[in-house]
Amino acid sequence: MARPLAVTGGVLRGRHLARPHGATVRPTAARVREALFSILGQRLDGQRVLDLFAGTGTMGVEAVSRGAGEVVFVDSCRDHVRLIEANLQLLDGLAVSQVVCRDAVVALTSLAERQAPFDLVFIDPPYGTGLAERCLEAISPVAEKLLAQGSVLVVESDGREQLPDELGSWRSVDRRNYGQTRLDIYRQVEKQP
Repeated sequence: MARPLAVTGGVLRGRHLARPHGATVRPTAARVREALFSILGQRLDGQRVLDLFAGTGTMGVEAVSRGAGEVVFVDSCRDHVRLIEANLQLLDGLAVSQVVCRDAVVALTSLAERQAPFDLVFIDPPYGTGLAERCLEAISPVAEKLLAQGSVLVVESDGREQLPDELGSWRSVDRRNYGQTRLDIYRQVEKQP
């Protein structure tokens, strides 16, 4: 039997999340989530968060638990969308949330046109599919509209995927391995005069 999936920090710490039966989705491990929020900072006061390939919505819920003001969850699988919607019941008015049932790479253009810029973006596609790099490539042409000044991109991959060191004015500033999981953290850098 799988261990319960629980929020690791913030006001919802310890609250259990719905998880799928079978292996249709791979929620980010608790130790990886804890490590990531230690790197990013535990308080995300009012930030706008985009959770791509959201699966169960765990990363977005973790962000809200730590003070994010708004989260957009994107996943193309209707079963995953139902899991996300079930897990959003935990939020109980803590943040504005929206669930988009659409291919994450395709959704980026419409999100850039229709949403205010995001402060934090989680990208966690199925491992070994090349979708992490495709997603970064799709962000590049819409980055100025999609991403707020000083934004952070976090990419979770299986560590064998080679991701670019740069994405426009965003640079990979931290790369950490946790078993098979690798986190690449991109931050916007100041443009040189």
